Amino acid sequence: MTTSVDTAQTPTNPTDALGPVIDDVIRPQAPIVDRDGAFPRPGVDALAAAGLLGLASSTEVGGGGHGMRAVAEVIERLAAECGSTAMVVLMHYAATAVVEAHGPRDVRAAIAAGDHLTTLAFSEYGSRSHFWSPTGTATTADDDTVRLDARKSWVTSAGEANSYVWSSLPLAPGAGPMTLWLVPADSAGLRVTGDFDGLGLRGNGSRPMTADGLRVASTARMAADGAGLDTALGAVLPWFLVLNAAFCLGLAASAVAEAGRHLTGTTLAHTGAALRDAPVTRRDLARLMIRTDALRAFLGDTLTALETGRDDAMLRVLQVKALAGETVADVTDGAMQLCGGSAFRKELGLERRFRDARAARVMAPTTDALHDFVGRVATGLPLLDEANR
Repeated sequence: MTTSVDTAQTPTNPTDALGPVIDDVIRPQAPIVDRDGAFPRPGVDALAAAGLLGLASSTEVGGGGHGMRAVAEVIERLAAECGSTAMVVLMHYAATAVVEAHGPRDVRAAIAAGDHLTTLAFSEYGSRSHFWSPTGTATTADDDTVRLDARKSWVTSAGEANSYVWSSLPLAPGAGPMTLWLVPADSAGLRVTGDFDGLGLRGNGSRPMTADGLRVASTARMAADGAGLDTALGAVLPWFLVLNAAFCLGLAASAVAEAGRHLTGTTLAHTGAALRDAPVTRRDLARLMIRTDALRAFLGDTLTALETGRDDAMLRVLQVKALAGETVADVTDGAMQLCGGSAFRKELGLERRFRDARAARVMAPTTDALHDFVGRVATGLPLLDEANR
């Protein structure tokens, strides 16, 4: 991957490398990515060159060795500028968690070096947002390869990633609900089968993909046959949910900041008063700030729970995306109302953030599903019924 951004080694504080990438590439490109529905390749390449795609990779393979807190900060700052870029990188980090735990060393090293973009391929036409119930199949072929057949409905970075963490039914009936595979992008039988023209996150490349007689080596399996759901819940879900919350926080905080700038800098010619001079306007802005700061505090507590191994860590992980999805939807809606007709113009960037924010509620696990999960944990039930495991 090539870029004009400085390629010095990632510093101890990853935000030191992130700032120039945002200023020079991601922020200027964000309106274009949204307008054209273009994959944010310049931004992804710049992040790779700055060492940020390998941020969560082990130092053993040349990665940054940073934990979830540092990675969440990167996602938050990216989302504040370009939701599409943030989502591509979020899915890369979530998939990296599986590759780090179960993937081959050469792929881990390539991710660490910024030479490999990966992503998740879980959602399917048959089971939709119920990612824990794949319908795609895996069968052993005569030549010791495995044949994968599936219709994936949403794959971020489809056709752009170098590999896909792919879910299927197990090879052996009854082995478990899911098996995970690392599928190279150049695998024969793997195709992108549609375009993405979405309301928001227009450049994140979430397109359908089909595996039709796709062959992978048997060594492409990650973890034991049938153990994919445990891997997804244990390795992927915490990263995915926490980073989604950081994504929502970035959108919400940037919307509040933009609304504050607009209210401060806009005056009424016939009175000379700024929009901020109205008490009701200040009150409404304060409410948005408080909602956003509350999400920041909850996200921080979730990270602390994970870092210290608190008993409520998994509960916090399930709660944080549900809270974040509702918060960012309400905050971006409120910012649009505060800024009135100006918010409908592209210049403020509020309408783009408003559209990008809608994805959080419906991205699996959806807010409704998370509420059910939280209720199950709170009442002593298993996260999923045995029929779904």
